[in-house]
Amino acid sequence: MKLYYSPGACSLSPHIVALEAGLPLQLEKVDGKAKRTASGADFWLVNPKGYVPVLELDSGEVLTEGPAIVQYLADQNPASKLAPANGTLPRYHLQEMLGYINSEIHKSYSPLFKPDTPEATRAERKEYLARRYQFIESVLAKQPYLLGDTFTVADAYLFTVTNWSKHVELDLSTFPALLALQKRVAGRPAVQKAMQEEGM
Repeated sequence: MKLYYSPGACSLSPHIVALEAGLPLQLEKVDGKAKRTASGADFWLVNPKGYVPVLELDSGEVLTEGPAIVQYLADQNPASKLAPANGTLPRYHLQEMLGYINSEIHKSYSPLFKPDTPEATRAERKEYLARRYQFIESVLAKQPYLLGDTFTVADAYLFTVTNWSKHVELDLSTFPALLALQKRVAGRPAVQKAMQEEGM
């Protein structure tokens, strides 16, 4: 399998999951602005959506969208317990959490990375993110990980997008349980290896 990634982007999440699951993974770096891969390929031909992550399977088929990719990777090694079994209620809770992170947190960071975003919009997005993180904080105040006592793909995804807070000057100091999760996840060997491999 090959993962198309950009350092520190949301593609870090499937990178972490593949390492946690013990799955062999070839990496192909993507220049998000030039839309070229490290080998010189036109990234638009890899993913017409134009963004990472993309997981290319050994069959040549591709998967896009982080939440779908991390579940696929987790299912390749069920013993890793990175995702509850398909068809169980906990699996739907995982999908619920991945959907929340994707729509309410991940996408809310996007305007904060654009230099031409007006200050009023930046302030509104930061306020919005703080409200959305409040829900995450209430979950983590009762348990070490998003789904309970076990690290899952949802924690990898939350860790990845929450790391962006320091780059956009979003103050998360009022969320101690969230910050504790970030520290806990950062200490995992697979996470350290993924970040090292991406040059972070």
